Amino acid sequence: MDQHLIAIDLDGTTLNNQSKLTAETINTLRIAAKKGHIVSIITGRPYRIAQHIYDQIGIKTPMVNFNGALTHIPHENWDKEYEIELTKELALDLLVHKAELGIETITVESKERFWANQATEDVPEFLPNKLRPEQSLSKKNLSDDPIAMTIEYTPGSKDRIIKAVNEKYGEFVEPRVWGGPYHILELIHRGTHKESGMFYIAKQYGIDRTHIIAFGDEKNDLEMIDAAGRGVAMNNAIPEIKSIADDVTPLDNEHNGLARYLQDYLELI
Repeated sequence: MDQHLIAIDLDGTTLNNQSKLTAETINTLRIAAKKGHIVSIITGRPYRIAQHIYDQIGIKTPMVNFNGALTHIPHENWDKEYEIELTKELALDLLVHKAELGIETITVESKERFWANQATEDVPEFLPNKLRPEQSLSKKNLSDDPIAMTIEYTPGSKDRIIKAVNEKYGEFVEPRVWGGPYHILELIHRGTHKESGMFYIAKQYGIDRTHIIAFGDEKNDLEMIDAAGRGVAMNNAIPEIKSIADDVTPLDNEHNGLARYLQDYLELI
C-alpha cells in the first residue's frame, strides 16, 4: 500500500478519557510506522505535555504542537523545524491589564519553557500547578518570544478579552476558545491551524493530499480534518467535526477507535 501520512490528534482521539495510550493503540501505530507510513502527532498541547506520549509510541517522525505553531522532530536538530511566534509585548500587556479584563491565569509558552502569573489547580497537566521563581511571568523573566498563550478567565469575561486583543493585536493574533467546560482562551499567530503543520510534514515526505488520513474530535481539528484527503472524525467527536469528515470511526476513543480504524483501513493486522 502507498505511503500515508497519519495525522493524529491526542486528547479525545489517540488518548482515552484518562489521557492515556492503550497497548493496542501503541502497537497499531508502531506497525503503521514499520510499514513505512508517517505517523505524526498534531496537537494543541505544548511540547512539554506531549513529549512523553511521542516517546511512548516510539516514533521518530515530525510532531506538531500548539495547533500548528511549532513543527519539529523531538530530540533532534531538524533543519526543517519551524516556530510561528507571538511577541513578548502582548504577554506583558495582558499581564498589566489582567484585572480589568477578567484574566485569572496567563500561561506563556515557548518550545522548551513556560511562564505564568500564578499556579492553578484548575486544568491539571495543561496549566502549571506549581512555578519556580524564574517561571513567574514578568518583564525580567520572559526571555523568549512566546509561541502560544493560554488565558484562564472569569466567567463572562471572554468577549471583553477577545475585543481587547483584536483591537490592538488582531492583525497577527488569533484568539481561539477551548472546547469543553473550561473558561480558557488560547492565543496563537493568526491563520495558524493544525492543517498547516500537517501539509508541511506531507511536503517533506512527498506525500500527496490524497494520502493524508487525519483523525480528530474537537473544534481545533476542523481545518485539518476538512483539508486531509481522508478526514476521520472520532465516534465521540463533536457534531461540527462529524459533519465535515469523510468518515467516522465505529468505536470511540475509550474503545481503541483510532487503532481499529487504522487496522482496517490500512490493513495493518
